[in-house]
Amino acid sequence: MGLLTMAVSIKSLRPTCNSETCGYATPSQVAFFYASLYVMAVGAGGTKPNISTFGADQFDDFDRHERKLKASFFNWWMFSSFFGALIATLGLVYVQENVSWGVGYGIPTTGLVVSLLIFYAGAPNYRHKARKAESPAREIVKVWTTAFANRRFELPDDPAELFELEPRHYLLTGKRRLHHSSSFRFLDRAAIKEGAGPCTVTQVQEAKLVAGMTLIWFATLVPSIIGAQVNTLFVKQGTTLDRQLGQAFRIPAASLGSFITISMLLAVPFYDRYFVPFMRRRTGNPRGITILQRLGIGFGFQVLDALVAYAVELRRMHVIRQRAVAGPGDTVPMSIFWLMPQYVLLGVGDVFNAIGLLEFFYDQSPESMQSLGTTFFTSSIGVGNFLNSLLVTVVDRVTRAGGGKSWIGNNLNDSHLDYYYAFLMAISAINLAVFVWASSEYEYKEEALEVTEAKVVCVQMEGMLVDAPPASSEGRYLTKKIASKKEKEEEEEQVLTQ
Repeated sequence: MGLLTMAVSIKSLRPTCNSETCGYATPSQVAFFYASLYVMAVGAGGTKPNISTFGADQFDDFDRHERKLKASFFNWWMFSSFFGALIATLGLVYVQENVSWGVGYGIPTTGLVVSLLIFYAGAPNYRHKARKAESPAREIVKVWTTAFANRRFELPDDPAELFELEPRHYLLTGKRRLHHSSSFRFLDRAAIKEGAGPCTVTQVQEAKLVAGMTLIWFATLVPSIIGAQVNTLFVKQGTTLDRQLGQAFRIPAASLGSFITISMLLAVPFYDRYFVPFMRRRTGNPRGITILQRLGIGFGFQVLDALVAYAVELRRMHVIRQRAVAGPGDTVPMSIFWLMPQYVLLGVGDVFNAIGLLEFFYDQSPESMQSLGTTFFTSSIGVGNFLNSLLVTVVDRVTRAGGGKSWIGNNLNDSHLDYYYAFLMAISAINLAVFVWASSEYEYKEEALEVTEAKVVCVQMEGMLVDAPPASSEGRYLTKKIASKKEKEEEEEQVLTQ
């Protein structure tokens, strides 16, 4: 952000502009600007996949009160993120267009410095989860390679015959044992006892979780494409409409994105304080509804949003034909607030969709790979943006071929954006149907009771500290030193009994 602020503030790093136009940027200016963006992307690669996971890790899964609070964490995490986005779309966009780009970028840069200082000030108080595996990714690869190596072995009819360690191992190491599931059955070959170097059922289940999340991840790409319209075609559509508000103020087309944020800021408290308790009483689910049901509702909102965008575009084209304003610079005599419903629907849908995705990928990730879960979430947004650019390019070339009229031409007043929105609505509906099928086949992560209900005991044996997870409502850690072999055995026996 510091480099980006310099790129728009220092005269030698930006093109020369007068009151009306700007000259072309030099190659060195372009290189500096893009270098700033890529440095920011590298930084985001460190924070985006980890910061929400790290926040969720501050809650103790074995404390009943903290576990209840954690169920709301992602709702309020996204609430705070969207509150920042509201400040950006309403305040910073105005500053950038009416004061200067340097001040517009300098404000968030200063904010980042302040937030960094707050983060470091709180560092002594953060909880850190102990790493239970040296290389979680290597274990996933091992399951796949072992399953392939054991492809000629017959799978036992009873999953209990597969290789698994004793519950004592999981109690003393603190690693959570996972129950066997019937999904991705071919991976069970990795746990055949007769095979060479068999994996445990828990390791196999972790590989299954990653495979299941990958399938759900593919189903999130189309919704990410719909979400990408906010910063592309929705804005371009808004620039053609009447944006005048009173005599002196003209609404920036990009600021209409604030309606997404406002609708989400209003919907999150309603969802968390009213909808969840209401559904909890009827379903018995602590979340009110399952995470995949939440995602399905969110995807449904996206289909509805594409339908509304299609209907509004039909109205815009009707006004264009009626008023004969098909020129590239003509303003369509139709208020920009006609676009508000599609922004509001996206905001309400994100309460189910975006927050649900973040919670799903965190919750269903293997214990030692939960930062991978939020990587799934952020990467689906990034890939969705790339696919949106690719889709726009392909549609433009295909519809322009043979002298035809492009659906998404430079002159949006003489294009067929309504056809494109109808196309988005169709693929969203198909994607929703595929998601419903995939979610009906999905099996949620199920942990063994003897681990999740165990009392936390830190046992120091032969100079090595071993964690076991807690079950007491307080979630406190009890540290005991075991001096003799007999005391060691008695302590293990006590842990197993509890």
